[in-house]
Amino acid sequence: MATQERPVPVPGPASDSGTRDGGLVRSLTPRQTTMIGLGSALGTGLFLGSGSAISAAGPAVIIAYAIGAVLVAIIAVLLGEMSAAHPVQGSFGAIAHKYLGPWAGFVTRWMYWFSAVVVIGTEVVASALYIRWWWPGVPMSAAILAVAAVVLAVNIINVKSFGTTEFWLSTIKVTALCAFILCAALLVFFGLPDTEATGFAHLTDDGGFMPHGAKSVWIAMSVVMFAYAGFEVVAIASAEATDPQRSIRTAMRQLAWRLSVFYVLAITLVVALIPWRRLAESDGSVEASPFVRVFSDVGVPAAATLTNLVVLVAAISAANAHLYGASRLLHSLGDDGLAPAPLARLTARGVPAAALAASTLGIAAAALLAFYDVGGIFGILMSIALFAVLLVWLLILASYVAFRRHRDAHPTEFSGFSIPGGSKLALVAGVGVLAVAATAIEVPDMRQAAGIGLAFTAVLLVCYALTALRRRSTRQN
Repeated sequence: MATQERPVPVPGPASDSGTRDGGLVRSLTPRQTTMIGLGSALGTGLFLGSGSAISAAGPAVIIAYAIGAVLVAIIAVLLGEMSAAHPVQGSFGAIAHKYLGPWAGFVTRWMYWFSAVVVIGTEVVASALYIRWWWPGVPMSAAILAVAAVVLAVNIINVKSFGTTEFWLSTIKVTALCAFILCAALLVFFGLPDTEATGFAHLTDDGGFMPHGAKSVWIAMSVVMFAYAGFEVVAIASAEATDPQRSIRTAMRQLAWRLSVFYVLAITLVVALIPWRRLAESDGSVEASPFVRVFSDVGVPAAATLTNLVVLVAAISAANAHLYGASRLLHSLGDDGLAPAPLARLTARGVPAAALAASTLGIAAAALLAFYDVGGIFGILMSIALFAVLLVWLLILASYVAFRRHRDAHPTEFSGFSIPGGSKLALVAGVGVLAVAATAIEVPDMRQAAGIGLAFTAVLLVCYALTALRRRSTRQN
């Protein structure tokens, strides 16, 4: 059903700090843009271990993470090409609107917004739990409000404040991860004066490298891929980057290889150091984190305290980045008439305050669920979030194929970098994402995700049809 939403603009590169795109202020530097992506993608799942994936595949989980890294690298660089060509508010949602149709832009942005809101809520609750690890007497609600206030304050001031804060939070995470990798490598290859090097015996000495068979690698992908989600925020930030083409090109390429190295190398060293069955039985607590064991073994005092600090920073950073991304996509929906008009309003500093406030709904919902200890609801919400990420990736890849077809037919309209064989890479990545979604056949959580996610998508399509019908009726009157 056709509508007359405002067409997506195709601006040239913006290079002056302080210029605006639809009211948004361009003040994010290339370094900040890269760290924003790392901030949203490097979360507590890696730092506290990935017990579910290791339980499913054993040491072969390394292959699952490597495949996931390749898929994410492809999606990241292809999204980078599109975002550099169209550094507009709404990012991949606005691009889907332009190349696939208004319905795709509507579904993509609302689906990503909902996914981000769920993640924001869970990361804030996780942050509160980490605070209570130090001070158990602090009420859960007070800890949640404290973290929420910090995250909201960082985002409400201006985009430069957000970029600076996220840069330093991500720097802390990356520094801690590099220290972990170096310490773990020391223990694996050289050992300590009173401890022999472990080598790689743990990869094969308990049932072999694939104790559950090759199929287990595919099953583990249902957990592994969600750990990589979040890099899309880099594309959303293109509308507020000082030099979009340079920022996005640099950020997406660096993000692709950094995530690959960090995840694959860290997981390989973890499985080499600690028997995989022990990791699979981990309860996800700070004391059970591989970080604690590694830092303790190399003589770092208060290893658990250090690890708790790192995972707290990781959770706050992820909540911070997802709140930014969610608010910008919601603002673009309001600006295109696909969400209530107040959501399109900006403050004098170019911040979408109304969209920002609406995107904190996940924090309130998560706080209530945590207060009433409704664990089952958390699982349902995270299932929808997982399905949403996979659907958004598929729509991004479909948009790229249409975008590349148009770009190849009208090369003079575009400047900037182009990925050789991009359309073929998009098809390969699309098959990979569908294969991950197909784990619903074997994995109960993914089956729940598919059922609820498909129903949620149907609701969005009905909402779009009603919105389009209302807009058509308004024009006719």
